Amino acid sequence: MRRVLSFLTDLVPNNNKPWFDANKGRYKEAQAIFNDFAAELIERVGRFDPEVRGLTLKDCTYRFYRDLRFSKDKTPYKKHFGVFIAKGGKCSGHSGYYFHIEPYHAGYLDGHLMCCGAYNPESKVIRSIREEFMLNGEALLKAMNKAEGFEPEWDGALKRIPKGFPQDSPYAEYFRLKKVLITRRFDDAFLFKDDLVKRVADLFGTCTEFNTILN
Repeated sequence: MRRVLSFLTDLVPNNNKPWFDANKGRYKEAQAIFNDFAAELIERVGRFDPEVRGLTLKDCTYRFYRDLRFSKDKTPYKKHFGVFIAKGGKCSGHSGYYFHIEPYHAGYLDGHLMCCGAYNPESKVIRSIREEFMLNGEALLKAMNKAEGFEPEWDGALKRIPKGFPQDSPYAEYFRLKKVLITRRFDDAFLFKDDLVKRVADLFGTCTEFNTILN
């Protein structure tokens, strides 16, 4: 993954078409390395989560070229590579497993991370998850705690408990969540050690119960 990160690091201050065209070979090499990793990760996650078996690379990965139509930021290329493994694929709305490589301070998620859960769920889905916390909070917290090194993602949470949910519930703080994710950040050293795909799959394996409950 050193060449992947090297390409992304150089792209961050040079996010323009002339530089990208001059470095197209490096991009293709980085994309191929990441896609090989992602394909094996999809297969390994399918070993312990039958809901994602049979997914393809296209089902789980993203275009590197940004959609600029409604964005004030007109830089043409993403500064990261990511793969999201979920039942039905990346656009299904289901909870899943996400792996992300990005140079520190690149301005998107500012570093590498793994996360599991539901990102930006529809209003009816987040309400259903809040009700699950209300009725089955102990099981959800146990599932969170089984996820090795992962922590709840509080960024963007509501300031107040939404209407219709008890403020005196032992799980009241979780009603404020707008995205229900557990996240584990990691450094370059983790990325460069041997057996990366096995280590990532093993960590995702500790999140399976959490995703199963959410789905």
